[in-house]
Amino acid sequence: MEKIAVLIPCYNEELTVEKVVTDFKRELPAADIYVYDNNSKDKTADLASAAGAIVRKETAQGKGNVVRTMFKNIDADVYILVDGDDTYPADEVHKLIQPVLEGNADMVIGDRLSNGTYFEENKRGFHGFGNNLVKNLINFLFKSNINDIMTGYRVYSRRFVKNMPVMSSGFQIETEMTIFSLVYRMKLVEIPITYRDRPAGSESKLNTFSDGFKVLVKLFDLFKNYRPMLFFSCFSILFIILGLVAGIPVITEFIKTAFITKIPSAVLATSLFIIAFLLFMVGIILDAIKNQMCILFECQLNQFEYQERCKVG
Repeated sequence: MEKIAVLIPCYNEELTVEKVVTDFKRELPAADIYVYDNNSKDKTADLASAAGAIVRKETAQGKGNVVRTMFKNIDADVYILVDGDDTYPADEVHKLIQPVLEGNADMVIGDRLSNGTYFEENKRGFHGFGNNLVKNLINFLFKSNINDIMTGYRVYSRRFVKNMPVMSSGFQIETEMTIFSLVYRMKLVEIPITYRDRPAGSESKLNTFSDGFKVLVKLFDLFKNYRPMLFFSCFSILFIILGLVAGIPVITEFIKTAFITKIPSAVLATSLFIIAFLLFMVGIILDAIKNQMCILFECQLNQFEYQERCKVG
């Protein structure tokens, strides 16, 4: 029988954590339910423990830090990551875990956006705008077609959890996991789910603007790391255009008079073209390094899968 773990990162969720734990114990009675308390100042840990969860603490603040520790320390075959705010229905977990159990997915995304319940329930308009902005940028930059990037309801295979290096410290973690699965060709499945807003008195820990900015910065950084050729080529083209703007009057003057009087413009144009060339070469070098990293990761995956087969055998 497959070992299932429910992972619930929590920070000040005393109003909802008990219900979340109880709901998942009802739906998955054989699963281990872990609540990681991230420096809560209320009774989150006590209520989770009373409800039957395995409670552990993570002192490094931030959801990404909690997920990193969860992935490193918890051993299971199927991992369910869900927020402790009772916005995701536990009774829909069965359809989310099925693709992982069947070996058809490494990450299953609980898609809140396709059926419209997120926009009906969520009362924070800029959250919806931010979700769509990040989704559209990732789909454009990484040639994907994902509906919900920022959902906190996901299911993972052991293969995904034990091979993904979690680098984000905060709410950027969803963006990082999604892009990781796209770049390294992990099997990704989206399944529509219903969404309900937080109950009265429960406050979101996500700051629309500051955390949204961090997500965009993380996306920019991942784009640079995972698609360096395109990233640096864009800047190279920009400097070529600037060089042409500065250099065309110089070239025109030289054609007409065989002299150059616009010396500063000529120096500027030359410098811009040199920078453009250097940026393009940086893109080529980093793209080669990225391709080597992909090859090494494939070897790591093959070794991991071999070790897993040896355990079973």
